[in-house]
Amino acid sequence: MKCKYIALLKTALLLGTGTGPAFADQTIYDDALVNSWQDYGWATLNYTNSSPVHSGTHSISVTAGAYEALYLHHAAFATSGYSNLTFWIHGGTSGGQLLQVQALLNGSAQPATNLPPLTTSWQQIVLPLAALGVANKSNMDGFWIQSRSGTSIPTFYVDDIQVTSVAPPAVVHLSIVATQTVRTVDARVFGLNVAVWDSVLDTPNTISLLQDMDNRALRFPGGSLSDDYHWETNTTGTNTWQWASSFSKFANVVTNTGAQVFITVNYGSGTPAEAAAWVQNANVTRQLGIKYWEVGNENYGSWETDTNSRPHDPFTYATRFKDYASQMKAVDPTIKVGAVGITGEDRYANYTDHPATNSRTLAVHNGWTPVMLATLKSLGVTPDFLIYHRYEQAPGAENDAILLQAAATWPNDAADLRQQLNDYLGAAATNVELVCTENNSVYSNPGKQTTSLVNGLFLADSLGHILQTEFNACLWWDLRNGQESGNNNSSSLYGWRPYGDYGITDYSNPSTPTNRYPTFHVAKLLKYFARGGDRVVPATSDYSLLTAFGAQRQDASLSVLVINKHPTAALTANVALAGYLPRSNAVLYSYGIPQDNAAQSGIGSADAVRTNLVLSPPGTNLTFTFDPYSVSVLTLNPPRLSLLPMQTNGLAQIRILGQPGLRCVIQVSSNLVSWTPVTTNTLTGDSLDWPDPGSAGLKMRFYRAQWLP
Repeated sequence: MKCKYIALLKTALLLGTGTGPAFADQTIYDDALVNSWQDYGWATLNYTNSSPVHSGTHSISVTAGAYEALYLHHAAFATSGYSNLTFWIHGGTSGGQLLQVQALLNGSAQPATNLPPLTTSWQQIVLPLAALGVANKSNMDGFWIQSRSGTSIPTFYVDDIQVTSVAPPAVVHLSIVATQTVRTVDARVFGLNVAVWDSVLDTPNTISLLQDMDNRALRFPGGSLSDDYHWETNTTGTNTWQWASSFSKFANVVTNTGAQVFITVNYGSGTPAEAAAWVQNANVTRQLGIKYWEVGNENYGSWETDTNSRPHDPFTYATRFKDYASQMKAVDPTIKVGAVGITGEDRYANYTDHPATNSRTLAVHNGWTPVMLATLKSLGVTPDFLIYHRYEQAPGAENDAILLQAAATWPNDAADLRQQLNDYLGAAATNVELVCTENNSVYSNPGKQTTSLVNGLFLADSLGHILQTEFNACLWWDLRNGQESGNNNSSSLYGWRPYGDYGITDYSNPSTPTNRYPTFHVAKLLKYFARGGDRVVPATSDYSLLTAFGAQRQDASLSVLVINKHPTAALTANVALAGYLPRSNAVLYSYGIPQDNAAQSGIGSADAVRTNLVLSPPGTNLTFTFDPYSVSVLTLNPPRLSLLPMQTNGLAQIRILGQPGLRCVIQVSSNLVSWTPVTTNTLTGDSLDWPDPGSAGLKMRFYRAQWLP
């Protein structure tokens, strides 16, 4: 549903008058429902009641029969940054109403908290989320205030409803464990979508921009347009006019940037032969070596072009996928062909005449992914990768605080898709990798949040969390899309640009700072954090608004990505390093509010700032302060490797001095021309003696050594 091209009873109940922290709270009702909260109630409700009110001009009046409720709903969000649900309530002229409050997780009501009888004046209710059963959850999606008397009750009133934030601690504790490995970084995690509507795609400025940010993967020809695009004529549908860019121009960009490539072939209105001809042109004629080919784009959705007799049908898709894959691989057997998937076994159950039985649970499902995978298995076909797209919010429902907690659920999506692969493909699932070829904040009609600093923070957080999963690719939507001024530009959203844009840069000269959005600057900043071949190492934080991720680079430096999601508070952090003793020189790269403001004013640098640091003392416990709404990469350098040549009993020896846990490799020579590698060793103490491995009678002449990541 994205607009992809420009034309487009012991309870923890507290009563009182306290106000709680005044920052980053999420208002739910303040004269009206805000922040995308919606009325799901089943009682007689008036959201513009004029008397009594606690503040402002309106309150909510609730006239409830037996067990009726004021029910407020929101798309599921993470609660780790919040502490309490608070509201003011008034019992009207009679008081005495008996009510209960229940919060919900993905629509499932948690245990009820009883309120004491209401009084005839305003009183504040402060309910800890822990008491409601929704603290530190990823999927709170509402709550209700419900009559528990079993009979109709007098009208009562509710006002000033909030979810209050957790106060930041004096010191946030970050931990980085350099001796453990989460995974190896795949270069395709750092990628972008590009599209045929980009009139300046094949230009020196674009190539320079992609090189500047060290972009490692590209996807073409452009999301939903792919299911209506004919690559040979560079047209869509029955149109005779051609798009501003083309595959030939895209090929030039690929050649000049060295990026890996995903091509989405036309499933919706194309043929396997058309797709195979594209492989022929790309990999045989042009010898581009494009490896990754997707069959269609989001074909489960009604927004996609699909001229098949059964549109958006997973059974038809799987049957045709077999033909696509076989004909494309007949041209180039080395390519990988991916199939479209989605989380959830019952999502997009567009048809019910080809049910799929889960081999593990024996439950029957009609959702897109189960039917598609089960059909592929019956045909003896295994896709090389499963394609997933993820957008966090619906248009008009954007919320900065919720967006900045959303990425924490990436491991849930990876586990869901892997389980479906295992359940419906069996042993063959082992060879199917997970890739995300579209990611952004809102799935259509982008508003000001997409061009704000918040979306830059979200990009960094999303990639940091993806790197904790088995997803091997993530391609941001997109390089250029076009400004849209008529969508959600609410003052409740951070940011000074009065328009939205999916692109990381505008169509104007990309060297102009105002035309490079925060998402560009953050994507560029991340090249200092990790690239393909680096090791992801465990990182933790004890405060959800300061997120940390770790990576050890191939040059043995240690990088720490830190995202401060608090809009106003600078956060001081103690960074505890395990298995890594850095040298005193370090580098901090940072991008945040001052740089974003510089793009508006033209005063100062709009690019990330590099600061050279001297750690004194270097140590394994370091203290840094991170500015509000900022992304930072701390680069720590490995200790120097000290070698001490020795003679013991007539034999040469090397004594290696270093930190326990670090790995090193030594090469020695018994003559002037031959170097002999020695097995990699991990220091268990502060030194390691290594005897001359040369043959009897030879003495070690030269030696060299290096740290390994």
